[in-house]
Amino acid sequence: MVHDYTKDDIRQMVKDEDVRFIRLMFTDLMGSIKNVEVPVNQLDKVLDGKIMFDGSSIDGFVRIEESDMYLIPDLSTWMVFPWGDEHGKVARLTCSVHTSDGKVFVGDPRNNLIRVLGEMKEMGFSNFNIGPEPEFFLFKMDDKGNPTTELNDHGSYFDLAPMDLAANIRRDMVLELENMGFRVEASHHEVASGQHEIDFQYDNAVVTADHIQTFKLVVKTVARKYGLYATFMPKPLNGINGSGMHINMSLFDKDGDNVFYDKDGDLQLSQTAYYFLGGLLKHAKALTAVCNPIVNSYKRLVPGFEAPVYVAWSASNRSPLVRVPASRGLSTRLELRSVDPSANPYLAIASILEAGLDGIKNKIEPGEPIDRNIYHMDGQERKLDHIENLPSTLHNALKAYEADPLMKKAMGPHMYQNYLDAKNMEWNAYRQNVSQWERDRYLDML
Repeated sequence: MVHDYTKDDIRQMVKDEDVRFIRLMFTDLMGSIKNVEVPVNQLDKVLDGKIMFDGSSIDGFVRIEESDMYLIPDLSTWMVFPWGDEHGKVARLTCSVHTSDGKVFVGDPRNNLIRVLGEMKEMGFSNFNIGPEPEFFLFKMDDKGNPTTELNDHGSYFDLAPMDLAANIRRDMVLELENMGFRVEASHHEVASGQHEIDFQYDNAVVTADHIQTFKLVVKTVARKYGLYATFMPKPLNGINGSGMHINMSLFDKDGDNVFYDKDGDLQLSQTAYYFLGGLLKHAKALTAVCNPIVNSYKRLVPGFEAPVYVAWSASNRSPLVRVPASRGLSTRLELRSVDPSANPYLAIASILEAGLDGIKNKIEPGEPIDRNIYHMDGQERKLDHIENLPSTLHNALKAYEADPLMKKAMGPHMYQNYLDAKNMEWNAYRQNVSQWERDRYLDML
């Protein structure tokens, strides 16, 4: 829920709730949450957008000679953290980054999403709603507070206690989120042992991206209270399901109508929905570099663990990349199932939207739905149905990213190149590393 807070509203809430510190939060290129924390005596300076930081210290931002940057708070994101200590409470404001001459910084992922939403509005649409389904694992910590790979339970999908030992932890996470204004829709144990999902209500793209970042912070904070470590790593363990973050999306016109819905259309989907879907499928391989941004992401995108690995769509099964859930009317939506929670939500949502808008502009048809389980089809069957594979490694995803001009449009030239450079460095570091698997397999064989 978006609040239209004024500066005076915030000043009053600071007094009423004994706020002593304010965190000015923003997100770097790789999706990490950054913050500058100031004491409450700096409140007026905060509200006037006069707090500066060194942008050269943030990966992918700017060179040292361009380093001074301003944090401009979005007052609607004011939130008091429900946990406090003897020093008083801490509040946060999510900020946009501006350059020292007051201009919007093009290397800020949040600013970039706002820019792409501006393109959407120029096409006559008013809103892009996003409903995420983030999953995470809970691991025990050792005596030094470092995460282990020991799970805290052995439950499975929708299990109840005693199998699901994290039920109380999830309940505390939900309560903390609700105290912060989230509208939580469901929480449950996921398929794998130690794996969990908490779904919160959809909202517009920027608010949802902000919420995803806050969600991660809350989940990690509550887990630590129980001596556990929450990780959003896509595939922390061999042989079990990885963690995804399915993205449900819907597009609205200026009258507040869902433009994906047409009661007389095939499957009650509009032609606009089909074109948007066509754009997602056309650019799916390139999108993977942003929606599945780390080496480990591709350990999840393998057959046999429910994650999508094929470029296809369906309204009746969960094996393809894009699913059309059954709800219609205002709830008509598309579900992109490849995204994982390591993704920078601002960049992922901006790229997804840009791909869909390209489908609408260029009237890209998605082809026929695939209503059989693709995992049970052989290579020849997939070829006959024109089903392509998603990239199998970060390296292949980056090649698709470079080959698709849409990605530069979605990211903007500054972030496009910085992201590509950083991810190529990550891949090179990985491919030079000799793993324990390789030693176990080859050392005494050769």
